[in-house]
Amino acid sequence: MKRRENLKNTKVYESFIYAYWVKVKMNCKNALISVSDKTGVVDLAEALINLDINIISTGGTASTLREAGLRVTEVSSLTGFPEILDGRVKTLHPVIHAGILADRSNKTHVKTLKTHKIETIDIVVCNLYPFESVTQKKDASIKDIIENIDIGGPSLIRAAAKNHEDVLVITNPDQYNEVISLLKTKKRIPLEIRRRLAVEAYAHTAQYDAIISNYLRSLWLNDQVFPVNYTFTMRKIQDMRYGENPHQRGAFYRAIPIVTEPCVANTRQLHGKELSFNNILDSDCAIECVKEFDKPACVIIKHATPCGIATASNLLDAWRDAYATDMYSPFGGIVSFNRVVDETLAEELSQYFLEVVIAPGFKEEGLQVLRKKKNIRLLECQGLEDAKNRGGLDVRSVVGGYLIQDRDVWFKPRNEWRVVTEKKPSPDDLDSMDFAVRCVKHVKSNSVLFVKGTRTVAIGGGQTSRVDATWIATFKGKDNIKDSIMASDAFFPFRDAVDVASNAGVKAIIQPGGSIRDAEVIQAANEHGIIMVFTGQRYFKH
Repeated sequence: MKRRENLKNTKVYESFIYAYWVKVKMNCKNALISVSDKTGVVDLAEALINLDINIISTGGTASTLREAGLRVTEVSSLTGFPEILDGRVKTLHPVIHAGILADRSNKTHVKTLKTHKIETIDIVVCNLYPFESVTQKKDASIKDIIENIDIGGPSLIRAAAKNHEDVLVITNPDQYNEVISLLKTKKRIPLEIRRRLAVEAYAHTAQYDAIISNYLRSLWLNDQVFPVNYTFTMRKIQDMRYGENPHQRGAFYRAIPIVTEPCVANTRQLHGKELSFNNILDSDCAIECVKEFDKPACVIIKHATPCGIATASNLLDAWRDAYATDMYSPFGGIVSFNRVVDETLAEELSQYFLEVVIAPGFKEEGLQVLRKKKNIRLLECQGLEDAKNRGGLDVRSVVGGYLIQDRDVWFKPRNEWRVVTEKKPSPDDLDSMDFAVRCVKHVKSNSVLFVKGTRTVAIGGGQTSRVDATWIATFKGKDNIKDSIMASDAFFPFRDAVDVASNAGVKAIIQPGGSIRDAEVIQAANEHGIIMVFTGQRYFKH
């Protein structure tokens, strides 16, 4: 009987402890602040102090807050243990993590905290060492880079996110104002907001780890182009009004780490309304195609495929030659240049309805001319004059997965091409052929195009058969096909496309070769007196 009474008294005592803890201790809130990015942290801490919340902090953050005249409790004064190993160990301590991870509704947890005299930590404000920005410094040593791999920070963030029902986790200065406002108006921040902040916290640490693993793999394991486990990470540039169609939602993200090569993600918009989802897709095609050329070049894109390409001694002539390929399709098109756009070119461009004009720069007079057109978008893409350092991977999505391949930036040297017909090309013909293959690789397969000099005169692409692509191009090119050079993105499976091209007046064909009917195709070329060259390289674009 006595034993039963003691047991009852013990349960009553435990309940008393729990009730006391919830009533007294839960109202005495503590916030742990340990941030690398100190943007807005002083204002945040001051607002928390004004709400009677005690600030706990570490080294650099604590110094920043003290310099601003704020009260701060050092982590070391709670743990009874100093920061050690040059700051590598600061918050990795049971007093800190128990204060964060304790389930306030769990009586055993509460009793444990009471026994060990550990206070709860109700708010964790943390962002991580700047690993990403350090890797982008040209003079950064591997020691500097390794030192910027945060250990304690991710542990704090993950602990707080796990216990989000009791602990508010804040990982981004953009969240500060919302949190301060909510704390001023509510006794407890709603669970749905805590959950959202927890999810954003996990995304923060996941992206951080992905950046580290991808960087170190590129540094130490560069033979692992396609590792078993691959983590992609990206950061949103903007929400789109909609996706490819108005019923689809869309957003534009930048790859992390940031690509330094000139690309659509690195452009700066100088004028016009917000880019659409399709504008960005088309702009990417235009930029990637114009990178192929050293001379002043113009590329006109419509629905993700070229409708005119040309190089010339100046941009104005390049534009005129590209536009002459197909004077209907550029309506509402995207145009890219690899030189600065001047006033004369701008005056001519302003006569047409164009969605986007892309260039490495615009002279002020040219900008003034084009800005008179309200709806045209002007994108500055620096570095297009000399975009030779191209590399990396091409990543595409399918439902349920991704396809990854090397970017298609390599061309087989001209001295490895093979002339297979009785008639031989001249040096000028070979120059035109080189231009033609650099163009045809950017046209959706099956594709063919026709060139004269270094300008396209007809383009046929996106067809289920090569002869259909040829019919379309020769129909659109009409008399311009005569004495032109034809390029094909893949071999001819039959001689029919050669016959169609011959009837239109083509003088030479460049193609990869490799068909089981190559002999038949070569015979057709010889019958028609057409020059034919095999490159040995296919240029499919799906």
